[in-house]
Amino acid sequence: MQKKRIDILTATPLFAGISPDILADMLNCLQPKLSTHPKNSFIAVEGEPFFGLGILLTGEAVVVKENMAGTRSVLTVLNQGSMFGEMIAFSTRTAWPASVFAQSECTAVFLPPQKITGTCPRACDGHNQMVRNMLRIVSERALLLNRKVEYLTIKSLRTKIVTYLLEQYKSQGKTTFVLPLKRNDLADFLNVSRTALSRELGRLRSEGLIDFFRSSLKILDMESLKEFIE
Repeated sequence: MQKKRIDILTATPLFAGISPDILADMLNCLQPKLSTHPKNSFIAVEGEPFFGLGILLTGEAVVVKENMAGTRSVLTVLNQGSMFGEMIAFSTRTAWPASVFAQSECTAVFLPPQKITGTCPRACDGHNQMVRNMLRIVSERALLLNRKVEYLTIKSLRTKIVTYLLEQYKSQGKTTFVLPLKRNDLADFLNVSRTALSRELGRLRSEGLIDFFRSSLKILDMESLKEFIE
């Protein structure tokens, strides 16, 4: 595998603490498969056979889920180094539980789950570190899904939006930040219509609580926003 791609993998949570040289040797055991996907195509399709834990090397994609009525819900956004399929990789299920959609041209690498949890012939420290990383990642993903469920229990649209904005402020550490989700994807994540989302954001801006331009948003009145979630 190219050095640039190895460097990208080294920076991912799955291979944290593993040097590029050691990872290069590990890839001989892991036997990853590389694939390229054009913009607006599916990298993986819900219901189709699962073929490996994926890591996005280039591009941007979203993990989406559709209900029986065809309504789409965005579960997460994937960027360079993001991993997907980890929640099913070590389960008894054999089909993708959600779809992965390429929002731009993407390159992804897929790892057979059995190669991750299988015994390394050399019992190398790198493989042991990868298994520890995997356990941590799955735990963190479970916590994230719990957070998604919490959003579904919030009835007020304004409270949903304010909660999300305050979480972004907390995670990014500044009152001016770039929203990680596009408007359509944010509406799906909050389980609301884009029209209602845009209307409520406009109201928050007209009330002097926030300001925004495209994907950049600034919190103007932190204390007033906090009152909506107390």
